[in-house]
Amino acid sequence: MHDRLMALADELAAEGESAATPCPDPVNAAMIRNWTQALGDRSGRWSEYAPPAMIQVWSMAGPDERPQPGGRSGQVGREETASPDRILSMLDEAGYVGVVATNCEHTYDRYLRLGEELSTTVLFDGVTGPKRTALGEGYFVTWYERWYSGGERVAEMLFRVLKFKPRGDAPPAPSGGRYPLRPAVGPDTRFFWDGVRAGELRIQRCAECGVLRHPPGPMCPACHATKRDHVTAAGRGVVHSYVVHHHPPVPGLTPPYVVALVELEEGVRIIGDLLGCAPGDAYVGMPVELEFQRMDEELTLPQWRPAGTAPAAVEEPEHAEGEAGLRIELTPTFVISTALATRDLTPVHHDPAVARAQGSADIFLNILTTIGLVQRYVLESRPDARLAGIALRLGVPAYAGDTLTLTGRPGGDGALEVRGAVGAGDHVVATVRLKEPA
Repeated sequence: MHDRLMALADELAAEGESAATPCPDPVNAAMIRNWTQALGDRSGRWSEYAPPAMIQVWSMAGPDERPQPGGRSGQVGREETASPDRILSMLDEAGYVGVVATNCEHTYDRYLRLGEELSTTVLFDGVTGPKRTALGEGYFVTWYERWYSGGERVAEMLFRVLKFKPRGDAPPAPSGGRYPLRPAVGPDTRFFWDGVRAGELRIQRCAECGVLRHPPGPMCPACHATKRDHVTAAGRGVVHSYVVHHHPPVPGLTPPYVVALVELEEGVRIIGDLLGCAPGDAYVGMPVELEFQRMDEELTLPQWRPAGTAPAAVEEPEHAEGEAGLRIELTPTFVISTALATRDLTPVHHDPAVARAQGSADIFLNILTTIGLVQRYVLESRPDARLAGIALRLGVPAYAGDTLTLTGRPGGDGALEVRGAVGAGDHVVATVRLKEPA
């Protein structure tokens, strides 16, 4: 399948930009009102123009027009060879039935006026894979879509999805801000986690011969005795070896970051993240010190930092001075209504059974809603700004029942860097380009 897939990808890329296909509806107030109400935009600013982040909605297909199964949410009537639908269908047939969007980049040439009639084209970019991801093995599929009013281009979008084989082991459903990854605590390890809660790094010791061991176990590897107690480590050591983690995503962590095997002064070795250290600065033999990292109200993890450096501060969302974040409760109603308002009928955004069958904990926010919420945050904090483009990358899913908090800070060239965080970590990181300084 891989060779046929790549051959088809080369064929589609060589065809270039497709012929234009008319969008089904002109830019109209009813669809704008439905979109803004679902996303919580109460600004009233869209009486003359359409929200720029809404651009993809104008060419989304209806329920009877969607390619099945798992095809692109594009306009009905487009020639088959001009879109990624053949690629997506081939992946479906090979068992890659899961789909999630990962990247989206909008460029707004100008704002659209009510009544304009649009057409859209597709330019296929390529396929990469197979890749191992947290969701399962998959392929990344990328294409461009362009919108025209008459002969004038008014917007362009780069869109990338991951088509994957679901693993079948859905992660635990989120519970507010509870960190989703939990240690396995049993009779052999309970003393260790009790120590962590008490602010101690405890090492198991044989009560017969005194040999220290980690990880903990039921029997001494030296004398085979089963009696044990523990000592409290000083919390100092050196990096014995390390890796720089890039992929797959881990909740609450932004790659790349360093995971180190630390040799303690007491002689045993333990694994933990190396906090406050850029990947290029880590080295074997680096002196490190213990630091306890609080993950949520119940869980703390023992981690490490370069010796002599200040403890890593608890990361707080960054935003411009005097500017509050935008907090959104992701109720099931919000997740479903925004998916429908953006005309994204992919079942993982409204059908919990389908979402869980594909390895998700629950229904989750769709990327069209996320980009709309980024726009809402920027324009609520900078009402006079005009958007030139939004480039975003998705991280952990934003599941129903969680809370999304959007914050921002100034970036380069007058742009705004926006971060959207949920309980498990960063859901989205976006760069918003502005036509005029805010």
